[in-house]
Parts: sequence; structure tokens; C-alpha cells
Amino acid sequence: MKKTALAIALFLSVLAAQAQTKTVPAPAAESDEQESLAKDYLSQIMGVAFSATSNMKLFNFVHDWIGTPYRFGGSSKRGIDCSAFTRQLYSDVFNLTIRRSSRDIFGMVNPVGKDDLKEGDLVFFKIHSRSISHVGIYLGNNRFAHASSRGVAISSLDDAYYSRYFYKGGRLLEAFKNELANSSADQPGPDNN
Repeated sequence: MKKTALAIALFLSVLAAQAQTKTVPAPAAESDEQESLAKDYLSQIMGVAFSATSNMKLFNFVHDWIGTPYRFGGSSKRGIDCSAFTRQLYSDVFNLTIRRSSRDIFGMVNPVGKDDLKEGDLVFFKIHSRSISHVGIYLGNNRFAHASSRGVAISSLDDAYYSRYFYKGGRLLEAFKNELANSSADQPGPDNN
């Protein structure tokens, strides 16, 4: 517990130092070092090895929501379910609005085998059901983020429970990405009245 508190304090001090120096551009080496520290910290907390291509926005989002309690039908930090968590992540990280239920989200993806999953792909489960009943976001190293009955957490696809109920992975269809991007471009924003 002390190590976790120390790691959190170190991470927060790095973020605070970065926030204080935002007006003065940091040299590239210093900025790279800070990003490396953040990646090391999140890697240890989440159990996922980061690469140069890792989406830090994705991992920061997940880290920010870890521990949020589960609430069926919930969609806030007071309580959230798996599909709302997935929807919120896709909105905040990828700027895409996806459907609300795990079954409807599955209709938006190309199925992907477990061995072909990439960071940001979706993972679907049939838990005590003949139809899809759970969804999460793949992070790498067979780990995924989801809102489970214990709250927002990171779990392993190798865990006996999740391995037993795993159905398929999924990657958002290009057609839906384009449709979603076009529909949000057509929507009037606060600046286009």
C-alpha cells in the first residue's frame, strides 16, 4: 500500500511540475522523460507494457475511472455499467459516439480473434447467457478495462472466469467510423447556429 501511495505521489508531482511549466516549452528530452515516467507508472498500475505507439489518452482515461462503482444503467462517476463505460471511453478518447448496449455495440464491429486484438479494440462476453452480456476495452498483454460487478477495473483475458465466457473481440467497422464522423460533422455545434 505504501508503494502505491508513493507511486501516486510521484506521478502527481510529475503532473504538477508539468502543469506549472506549461507556459514555458520544455526541451524535447525533458518532455520525453516525463512521458516515459507517466508510461512507467501506468504500466505498473495497469500491468500493461506500453510502447511508443500506446495511446496515452486511452490509458489516462482508464486510470481516471478505475474504482468507479458498478451501477446497472449508470453513466457517471457515481456508478456506471459496462456499456456506458465503453461508450464514454470511445467518446472521450476516440471522439466517436457508439451505441449503448453491449449487443448493439457488437453490431458495429468486425469480429476479431483473441490473438489479433489491438489496443482500443472491444472484447465481448456471454456471461451466463446465450447472447452478449458484457463488453470491455482491450489494453494489450491480454488485459482489458471494463465496468465489472466490482466496479471499473482491469482484468485479464487469461483469468479462468473471463476466459470461460469470452465470446469475441471486435474492431469498430470503418463504415461506422465514417458514418459517425459524418454525422457529428453535420451536427450544429455551439459555434454554428
